[in-house]
Amino acid sequence: MGEQVTGIGIVGTGVISGTYLDHLAKLPGVDVVAVADLDISRAQAIADGNPAIRALSPDELYAADDVEIVLNLTIPAAHAPVHHAALEAGKHVYGEKPLAVDRAEAEPLLKYAAANNLRVGCAPDTVLGTGTQTARAVIDRGDIGVPTAATASFFTPGHELWHPAPEFYYQPGGGPVLDMGPYYVTSLVTLLGPVRRVTARAGQSKQERKIHTGPRAGETFPVQVPTHVTGVLEHESGALTTVLMSFDIWAARLPRIEVHGTEGSLSVPDPNGFDGKVEIATTANRDWTEVPVAGGYAGAGRGVGVADMARAVRTGQPHRADGALAYHVLDVLESLLEAAAQDQPVDVASTATRPAAVPLGASPELA
Repeated sequence: MGEQVTGIGIVGTGVISGTYLDHLAKLPGVDVVAVADLDISRAQAIADGNPAIRALSPDELYAADDVEIVLNLTIPAAHAPVHHAALEAGKHVYGEKPLAVDRAEAEPLLKYAAANNLRVGCAPDTVLGTGTQTARAVIDRGDIGVPTAATASFFTPGHELWHPAPEFYYQPGGGPVLDMGPYYVTSLVTLLGPVRRVTARAGQSKQERKIHTGPRAGETFPVQVPTHVTGVLEHESGALTTVLMSFDIWAARLPRIEVHGTEGSLSVPDPNGFDGKVEIATTANRDWTEVPVAGGYAGAGRGVGVADMARAVRTGQPHRADGALAYHVLDVLESLLEAAAQDQPVDVASTATRPAAVPLGASPELA
């Protein structure tokens, strides 16, 4: 019997699509068969370089019989409309983060999918790599005792320094919280479980920013979202995570994620990557010591969550980077922004189940 392969159709052929195409080509059980973009010339350029991929309009892609999963790589404001269109065409959907620009857009997606026996998946899938999964294995083994606290820090001086069209990072659906927050909160939920309450403060250093690269270098654009947010996540377990997410910091030496327990501390690698060094310090040895890889998809890249979901579609099992987790992460992030705006704690209405751990040596086709 030949290997079962799930056809993938990509909508949105911007910068990130190249990374997905490269990695999906290496993964078992998935095959990109079509790409679509409002600018058909961009889709055609991809098809011209790969005869196995067709360039289609979005509507043609949704209707294609050989597309089973639509991979939505559009800008955040288009996530929900593209998801809806694909679901209404009977396709499973997997998208870049966030799931939608807010809960009001995201909730109907999950309800429609559930009512029609369709799957929703969402980045980040970086948590399925050896970095976060090794850290999870350490916590689950009890190596640091009972987790009681964590810190999470993301910082950059701004995407306008490298991106030729950075405006969407500073519009609703963007900002450091909704742009990079999904990596951190998805990792934190994977490690420590769901969040029940948040507090936060927010600021904005500039009213407008200047593009530094590309044909529009020198142009300015307005900033419509907070660009520096700090807060505390209260997990259902009782653990407290202090978070900092900023587009206003030129340089820092803050750790990306650390988890502290009753018997030790854990250094977790950058959740924007799939691997990285995991280190532990315990009551017995307070010097940082590297932990051997203990879980996760080795050598993973963007798209492993799509392959994990395709396997789950074929087998009827749950997939890990699922819509319920993405919705809870979005709920936490939106609650952070609300807590800052209201100057008071906000209860997080949703919850989520920690996805199944990825065993050491697993393949998306088999795990």
